[in-house]
Amino acid sequence: MNLRHLRCFIAVAEELHFGRAARRLHIEQSPLSRTIRKLETTLGVTLLSRTPRGATLTWAGRVFLEDARRVMLSVEQAVASAKAAASGFQGILRIALSRDMGRARLSALLALCREESPQVNIRLSEVPLTELVQGLNADLFDAGFAMVNEVEDGIIAQPLWADPLVVILPARHPLVAFKEVPLQEVVSYPLVLCDPRACQGCDQQSERLFRSVDVQPIVAEYAASHGLMLTLVAAGYGLGFSTAAHLATCQPVDVVVRPLAGQSASITTYLLRTEGGMTEPLQRFIERAERVCHQDASTSRAI
Repeated sequence: MNLRHLRCFIAVAEELHFGRAARRLHIEQSPLSRTIRKLETTLGVTLLSRTPRGATLTWAGRVFLEDARRVMLSVEQAVASAKAAASGFQGILRIALSRDMGRARLSALLALCREESPQVNIRLSEVPLTELVQGLNADLFDAGFAMVNEVEDGIIAQPLWADPLVVILPARHPLVAFKEVPLQEVVSYPLVLCDPRACQGCDQQSERLFRSVDVQPIVAEYAASHGLMLTLVAAGYGLGFSTAAHLATCQPVDVVVRPLAGQSASITTYLLRTEGGMTEPLQRFIERAERVCHQDASTSRAI
């Protein structure tokens, strides 16, 4: 078994279709199928169940996929570390990003790090929340950004950035007449919410918001991305929630943004790390993240 076997298996496991996986890997389907069968023979287990329409993962395949991804990530990080050292970098920080977090402040943070610590190479990996936590425990990541603080023992969730929630309305919706929209009015309409499977952090924080007014919302659709949510709201499927930080990275059309009336509800971004001592590069990274937040708050007050 070698890295090529793992790379092929991961592609098929993620696509659940040999044809699509072959195109992704830029190889023919027949040798891909032979590679997977050889891997299964080597392991002595069935990883994939073939179906007329594609493939499904067996339980052994699901377990193997998690470990295969970790192995490939470790190899990629080893290669990146070697290249960084050869390029003159004297340290490396491995930072994971949960797929549902906003990116508005991230570029400012990275620019500040490059300016003040150009000798430290920052490697970013975008992963689901479960893989982020597993990676922290397995020492694959030094820290991670996520929208959730309910994590397992041994993981510290440090709040960094809090962004007030706003309501996203279709351009011709009756609630556009409000300068600030009461939450009770919002939840009387169908909503387009983030998909809990793709946006676990946002989903948990939204649940807290609805519990605060003791309301079970009417969900018209679940969206796996912020962009899809905006599209569905613009099409009239329902109302959505976002933050100014999320909206700063896109140009929504055919929607209207309104603040929530009398609400202090916000979406919080947390920095996750394992308990224990921190390296100096990580400590400096966290300090800069806090400075970016304070600078942003000072700018908002000045405006």
